[in-house]
Amino acid sequence: MARTARERIDGDTGSSEVLAALVEALTLVGPFEVEEKQTSFHVVNGRAFLGIHPRKGGLLVNVVLDHALETDRLHRSEQVSASRWHHEFLLGSPRDLDAEFLGWVKAAYGLTVTVK
Repeated sequence: MARTARERIDGDTGSSEVLAALVEALTLVGPFEVEEKQTSFHVVNGRAFLGIHPRKGGLLVNVVLDHALETDRLHRSEQVSASRWHHEFLLGSPRDLDAEFLGWVKAAYGLTVTVK
């Protein structure tokens, strides 16, 4: 039987450390919820702005933006609609959560905030 995303995270120190650091960093961005799926987690604020996929020794994090990124840090990038791009990053250490990466996370979060 396939392990759930939570079981994969809990069974891997590298994944656990990166996830803990990411969740801590997200608390500084704004309110959010983590929805556990079978094989991943979605981080949402009205809609998903991050996808978290456990990998051995770290995480594959999908950052949803409204523009393309040009960086060597990308694992993969895909335009999924006229104004939506999914950018995948492999994070193997809490050190990967630097100002540049967190800037992209903040931009993704900003797309979920609606003006009232």
